[in-house]
Amino acid sequence: MWFVYILKSLSKEYHYIGLTNNLKRRLDEHNSGNTPSTKPYRPFEIEAFVAVKTHEKAMELEKYFKTGSGKAILKKRILTNEAPKGA
Repeated sequence: MWFVYILKSLSKEYHYIGLTNNLKRRLDEHNSGNTPSTKPYRPFEIEAFVAVKTHEKAMELEKYFKTGSGKAILKKRILTNEAPKGA
């Protein structure tokens, strides 16, 4: 199983999108500073993730979430604090 994950910085207004086959290990790597691109934004928590069967599908989804329309979907549908209508 592969995961496309969205991390939220607890210190700054910053989200990071990545992929992994081991969420706990990857979160630990980000929080320990082993990932140069996220080191200045530590610590992190997992805000959301999507599980898919293949690495190829995870790469496609990660790439989409990093586009303008993908970021809009994340912001409007996944990273919102509002409860869905009818819930």
